Amino acid sequence: MNVLEIEQVCKSYPGFYLDHLNLAVPEGSIVGLIGENGAGKSTTIKLILDLLKRDEGTIRIFGEENREKITDLKNDIGVVLDEVGLPVMLKSGQIGKIMKEAFRNWNEEQYQNYLKMFDIPEDKKFYDMSNGTKMKLGLAIAFSHDAKLLILDEATNGLDPIVRDKVNDILMEFTRDEKHSVLISSHIVSDLEKLCDYIAFLHKGKLMLFEEKDILNEQYGIVHAEEDILSQIDPALIIHRKITPYGDEAVVKKEGLPASVQASPIGIEDLFIIMSREAGI
Repeated sequence: MNVLEIEQVCKSYPGFYLDHLNLAVPEGSIVGLIGENGAGKSTTIKLILDLLKRDEGTIRIFGEENREKITDLKNDIGVVLDEVGLPVMLKSGQIGKIMKEAFRNWNEEQYQNYLKMFDIPEDKKFYDMSNGTKMKLGLAIAFSHDAKLLILDEATNGLDPIVRDKVNDILMEFTRDEKHSVLISSHIVSDLEKLCDYIAFLHKGKLMLFEEKDILNEQYGIVHAEEDILSQIDPALIIHRKITPYGDEAVVKKEGLPASVQASPIGIEDLFIIMSREAGI
């Protein structure tokens, strides 16, 4: 079952076009959305939340059309956008009281635990908090009202590695419950590589690839070899090739490689960069 389904969604701006996007978040999974600045990640998330109106297509959350049901669904969705928007003159405790009225399943004890875990000061107004602390406060709120789907847009950017690691642990623990799911975008691809079950590559408004991370690891690799070895590979299997001072290397699809050619693993970040270059950034 998919908790989120995006079908043939389009959105046009001057100089940008989200082109018939098809994407899903299976129940119990973490889906990572990767793309360069301007690829359409934030646009996609705002369309899901009905903060932007799509030009074409369908978006369903828990089987419900998002345009019709987004207000009703807010209790089951935890959201952190790239800019956390909260009342600037309120402190964390006061913000918690507002959230208690906003979410029917608000858990104040859990919220207080996250404030302590993330070292969020009680005596500072939101306006005076650093960007990293604001983001941590947004995460504390998203984690504290029994959401079934977390939608996080660049929510770990600006956090130090120790806090990012804590957040990753929380997300992995969250999806141990098979009814919980996460859609997360980030520029920190190494985090998504460790965290996600599925990876989606967006490039200039187009979905280049959407696949299980383990399958990506099985399907693609890198070959370091001399010209005579690389010439044995079907050119259709070669995604990218370059000559280095230490010999030739090629990023390849593994299926169909000759038995004499051995491919080493390639990281998700390197694969994305190479695919983006081939697509022409």
